[in-house]
Parts: sequence; C-alpha cells; structure tokens
Amino acid sequence: MDLNALRVLPQWPRFLGPSAARGELRSCPEDFRVDELPQVSPSGAGAHLWVQLTKCGANTDWIAGQLALAAGCAARDVGYAGMKDRHAVTTQWFSLPLAVEKEAPWREWQIPDATIIQAARHQKKLKRGVLTGNRFRIIVRNIQGDKDELLLRLEQMRLRGLPNYFGPQRFGHAGDNVWKAARWLAEGGRIPRSKQSIYLSAVRSFLFNQVLAQRVRQGNWDQLLDGDVVMLDGTHSVFHCDASDPQQVQRCREFDLHPTGPLPGNAGFAPQGLAAELEAAVLAPYQELIAGLCKARVDADRRSLRLRVESLQWEMLEDQLQLDFVLPPGSYATTVIDELVSTAG
Repeated sequence: MDLNALRVLPQWPRFLGPSAARGELRSCPEDFRVDELPQVSPSGAGAHLWVQLTKCGANTDWIAGQLALAAGCAARDVGYAGMKDRHAVTTQWFSLPLAVEKEAPWREWQIPDATIIQAARHQKKLKRGVLTGNRFRIIVRNIQGDKDELLLRLEQMRLRGLPNYFGPQRFGHAGDNVWKAARWLAEGGRIPRSKQSIYLSAVRSFLFNQVLAQRVRQGNWDQLLDGDVVMLDGTHSVFHCDASDPQQVQRCREFDLHPTGPLPGNAGFAPQGLAAELEAAVLAPYQELIAGLCKARVDADRRSLRLRVESLQWEMLEDQLQLDFVLPPGSYATTVIDELVSTAG
C-alpha cells in the first residue's frame, strides 16, 4: 500500500452534489453553539461532583485539566460524555471524584474560558457516550449564490437525512492523522497511548467514509441492500436485513432501520450478499491497515450510514442562515453544513 496516497483525504461525495451556495461559518464563536443533552442527571448524592459549565475558546480536555486542578484530583479521573468544539460556545457536564465528607467550593472556582452553571453530586463517574445527543444553533453568514436551491436542500435533508460521514475533526489537522496512523501501523514504534487511540479511530473513520462514499455514488446509502447489516434507530442493536421484505423496506423509509457500514477490526457482525461484495471491493486496497487494526486488538463495529437530523428548523434573513437541530452522539454538525453550503472558516 502506498502510504503517500493517504496524505490527502478524498473529497467524499455529497448526496445532493456540490452546493450552489456559499457562506461564512464561525465568524465568531457565538455563531456555533452546542448544548449537550444528558442521558443521566445527577442524583444529588454520591462520591462524584458533577459540574455543568459553558465554555468558549477551549477544548474539552483542557477544561477537564483545569477542573482537576481546582478540585485537587488527577486529570484522568475527570469524566465527561463527549468532546466539544473549541471554536464554539458549548455547554456540557463534567464529573470529579470528591469524597462525600469533603466540601466542594465550586462557586469559587475560576476556570479560564468557562462559566460554571451548576453542580450536584452523583454516585458514578460520567462516562464517554452517556448522552442522548447534542442540540446545535449555527449561523452561516454572508450567504451568496442560489438561496432557493439551498432551501430545497434543507427540505431534502428533513425528508431523507444525510450520509453519516465522520467530520474533518476526526482526522486531525489537514487529515494528517490517517497518514500518520498508517505509517505507525506499518512501521511500528512507540507512541503515547492517547495518540494510539486517536490514530486507530482516524483509520477506522477513514475506512467507514470510503464505504459510505461508494454507497452515495450508487445512490443507495439510505436504502437496504441484500445482506445489509441494519441498525435499529436510537440503539446499537444490529441484525441482517431482508431487502426483499416490504415491511423492512418501509421501516427503513420511516427511519426505524438504518443500513450500516464497517468500523473494521477483529470479528464483528459482517454483511452478506451484495452488501458484503460492495464493502470487500472498497476495502480491498486497505487490507494492510485492517490487519494493523486487528493486530492492535481493535474490535470491529458497525455505524449507521444515515444520519437523522432531528428537530431541524431554519430561518433565512437576507444573507444569513440560522439552523437549529439535534444530532445523536458521535455525529458531526459539520457534515450537515457541508451538505448545504460551501463555507469559509
């Protein structure tokens, strides 16, 4: 495999093709707001202090470190449900191990680039992925081009969803993490454990996007193929579909079932029939990468090919578009924007 071919990420196709409109994203942090929708609320008692805060201009790991300093605990013991964008105004929860008998003067804590909203105790640490989703309010400014076509795209997105690509932040600066990961898997060497996780995730995300891109080209990213592994909406439950079953086809149309793509690794739930042939053809050039993932003891998984954009609303004011929507965990608001407009910023 030519590692240099991975230095530049492909331009993965959009299901509605190139946009006829363009605009400016993130003119200021307030134009990109994210509110975490928690799956669990603190009970009010326990050995962990849960802190909800709003941050701006700081990444989640850095805020976790600042909270650890304030609470006098190790940064690795600080819990949070998901990473949040640095260049945005975001609200999320963190958890800190704090003995019940120890008072927590959280109102006095001065956390740079953050404002603490509330705090309460709970029995458990906040774990990754323990959230129902994220609510977004995004403003795209200086819209130019065909605004009517942009509104048609929004209607299509409401009706069909969109391809569930991993966003560019998954791949590091200029997409470098895929190439760095491939070189590490091929040549070996010691790197920090934190980077190992980032690199392995980047490779799996790249391979998933490659499969999804082929489904987008074929126009079946939101339809059932013979042998597809499908995911029940709102869950991680998967099973083989019967693409000839009218009931399953209807359930797919109604967003109750979603076709899935691979997050390669060891074992896992594999497709059959036409779906298996498609995935095998797309992944054939990357067998060395997949072998590296297996050697690193990464377990295979599945991810929905389709992203359902919930509570989607929009308002167009002259040259400004305001979007409000909710996405499930692990999905990217940038994939929504990329389907609508070409952006700078």
